[in-house]
Amino acid sequence: MAAQRSSVLLAGLLLLVPVLLGSAFVEELDDTFMETTDPEEIWLIQFYAPWCSFCKQLDPVWHQIGSELRSLGSPVRVGKSDATVNTGLAKEFKIRNYPAILMLKNNVKFNYPGSRTKESIMDFVDRVSGPLVRSLSSTRLFQHAISHHDVLVVYVGATSELKGNLTAAAEELIVHTYFFSASREILPQEVTLTSLPAVLLFKDGTYFIYDEEQDGDLKSWIKRERFPNFFLIDGYTLYAMGESGKLVLLALLEERHLCEENLRYKHLVEKVATEHKDTYGRKFYFGFMEDSGYIDGLIMGEALVPSLMVVNLSNDGYFLPPAPIETELQLLDFLDGVLDGSVEALGGNCFTQRVRRFLYETRMTLMPVFRDAPVLGCFLIGFPLAVGCVFCYLCIKNRPGSADDDEDTPLLAPSMQRKKKLTEKKSD
Repeated sequence: MAAQRSSVLLAGLLLLVPVLLGSAFVEELDDTFMETTDPEEIWLIQFYAPWCSFCKQLDPVWHQIGSELRSLGSPVRVGKSDATVNTGLAKEFKIRNYPAILMLKNNVKFNYPGSRTKESIMDFVDRVSGPLVRSLSSTRLFQHAISHHDVLVVYVGATSELKGNLTAAAEELIVHTYFFSASREILPQEVTLTSLPAVLLFKDGTYFIYDEEQDGDLKSWIKRERFPNFFLIDGYTLYAMGESGKLVLLALLEERHLCEENLRYKHLVEKVATEHKDTYGRKFYFGFMEDSGYIDGLIMGEALVPSLMVVNLSNDGYFLPPAPIETELQLLDFLDGVLDGSVEALGGNCFTQRVRRFLYETRMTLMPVFRDAPVLGCFLIGFPLAVGCVFCYLCIKNRPGSADDDEDTPLLAPSMQRKKKLTEKKSD
């Protein structure tokens, strides 16, 4: 037993060492941060709250990031701040949710929009801490970039108004994707350009050329096309897709248990995304989810898994197939029905739906509390109700009388009041 306890203790210490080492590279920031920091410094900052469970889950990842950036010799400094204590700093950066992650560079704030994983955050740091538009000076560098990034935007040509527009778009969209500039010579031979300058977007083993007449505003075009054609989608990415105005065709799959039915739905969506991209690519994104938590909140219930659905993130709406989908043709009919309005739209963000969603989220938040700590749950519900009842009672008790001259008049029975009125009339 002693040997077993020693091994458990040693394992715990080994797990604790990386956190202790990483904490040396994460600085605790307070309300004096903006006054004392050098404008030339680049900071990666996490705002947290002590009671936030997601913040606690992120904490060891955050210390790993601090340690790794220091070991790489990165100029990015890593910090964190308790937003419930340092309210001035939280207000300065307009923090509303926890954990909130941002980068401060040249006094410009870049909000991190992705999942709370080490890999995603490190990729964000690499994008934002470097130049807005990076130069690709050789074919080898181009091949390296395209092999390491799912999506990249490339400007080809000399300095022009189009390049200025791309740089302006990069100032906002650098948090999502990489921007490069290159000469025509370093691009693959299969890339055909009829004129220069040009903006190309590479993804899914192919490329798209920006056409102002057909595609409209450059920034809006990049927002629409910056996602791969078919990929694994998480809740953060799905929320970000709402900015584009496109619908999302989703295959909802069981997490880590891809049985035959799961794979059939996944391959069906992938086939439509690949073979019918020209028909539906301008209206739909395509992907699959292995965690239906976000969708459960959207539909205010438990999503059927595996299944197919179309989501409209611009208004929190969704569409369900009117009948089971077994074939590619049935899936195409479903998409056509969504576009022409023959398939009923569910959900939405009208007032009643927002109230229902608020009640649903409140219930889902309190259910674990009642299950794990019933006394605490009763207190959380009962105490505000009791305070509200006392407040209403005091308001009713202390409300002013109907007339000032009747304030001191005792209450009389109806018969006595009639006699008093008659007496007053006779005396007149």
